[in-house]
Amino acid sequence: MTSPNLTDSFQTAFKAYVVRGIVGETITAATAEAPGAAFVDFLGLAGVEVLVGGDMRPSSPEFEAAFAAGAAARGAHPVMLGRISTDQLYYACGTRNAAGATSTASHNPAQYNGIKLARPGGEPVSADTGLYAVRDAAAAYLADGIPDPAEAGIVPGTVRHEDVLAGYAAHLRSLVDLSGIRPLKVVVDAGNGMAGLTTPAVLGDALLEALPLGIVPLYFELDGTIPNHPANPLEPENLVDLQAAVRRHGADLGLAFDGDADRCFVVDETGVPVSPSAITALVAVREIARAKAAGEQAPAVIHNVITSRAVPELVAAAGGRPVATRVGHSFIKAVMAEQGAVFGGEHSAHYYFRDFFNADTGMPAAMHVLAALGGQKAPLSELAAGYEPYFASGEINSVVADQAAATARAVAAFAGPAVTVQTVDGTTVAAGDGSWWFNLRPSNTEPYLRYNGEARERELMETVRDRVLALVRQDA
Repeated sequence: MTSPNLTDSFQTAFKAYVVRGIVGETITAATAEAPGAAFVDFLGLAGVEVLVGGDMRPSSPEFEAAFAAGAAARGAHPVMLGRISTDQLYYACGTRNAAGATSTASHNPAQYNGIKLARPGGEPVSADTGLYAVRDAAAAYLADGIPDPAEAGIVPGTVRHEDVLAGYAAHLRSLVDLSGIRPLKVVVDAGNGMAGLTTPAVLGDALLEALPLGIVPLYFELDGTIPNHPANPLEPENLVDLQAAVRRHGADLGLAFDGDADRCFVVDETGVPVSPSAITALVAVREIARAKAAGEQAPAVIHNVITSRAVPELVAAAGGRPVATRVGHSFIKAVMAEQGAVFGGEHSAHYYFRDFFNADTGMPAAMHVLAALGGQKAPLSELAAGYEPYFASGEINSVVADQAAATARAVAAFAGPAVTVQTVDGTTVAAGDGSWWFNLRPSNTEPYLRYNGEARERELMETVRDRVLALVRQDA
């Protein structure tokens, strides 16, 4: 049994689509055993294999062992994958049609850890699809203890170990052909996260034949204390080392991955970031062309409401069908499946591929950029300009006491007959002539009100941005 205080705090770690908290406070190795048991019960996994892995964080091995113990106590057979990126879990779940879990806190600081759950085939378990049911069952196990298998009439599961890195790398190589590109020099910042393992396997020659790529490694050592900079490339300050290295080495581009390596960010040969919306558009056009060459008519591409307006425009121009949805990997994946979409992208650099089980993975997006760049002679700055016709603010976070009131102030300030207001995934306010728009959205995982905006002119983007943020933060 676990103390009531720890049981209560653990329940708060269950977010919209992940379990995440501070190790030793809201989440511990002791509390990871209960969701392992509850997960098996919820999906009826007794007697079948459950995949279990984790990222580079110091607490991950203990979390994995505890989760596996809980799963085995309810009759499942844990397959321990060891250190994996999150998209390696999706690959393993997809190719084996098995459920799985990975211990990770993605881009969060070192003191955090958590659990991501996936159904057989790689479909995520979110609040809408059972995560809270797992939470409630886990809370009961924490309070009362997991029954002894013999007393419960259950045959305990057995544990085995498996390495899926080679299969993962070979699968990604099959999705994007890089063998014929011109030679490129690429700086890769792994941020001491799992890309330090996956990059040599996929883009290097650690497991497969060498590609025409010269990889300059930056922070490839797996170190869950995250000693160099936070493993969150969405924040501009965390790209500084990559930008400097690209310029210092005269590289063609730079790639930065988050801690669990399911997101990828790109900087051009001058060190300037290429927006995730531009990457979404570039990859979408390539995936549409491939699907149409195979005989598909108007392939669907999913994008969230915060991506650049250039994304749906370029998708439509390429003969695809743009479909907008809310932010969040579990929601995107659901719409991907419903629409049979070939690709999906988010402003946060999550990229989803039909040929990768509708799951999010940064590596094939990076490979598409390499293929596009290496298939022509222009630098990335010139290539990317065709996919970035607007000026974007990037995502800006504000901590405010009353998020609803802050949003209402901003809406009221811009209200008028030539302005539209939509409330799909936060609140989006847009000029009727398409000259600017902004979105305010509460975070699902952190205590922030997030701002994103875009305009046809840089000065207009900055004017709208500054006015909205002043209104949002006036009571902060």
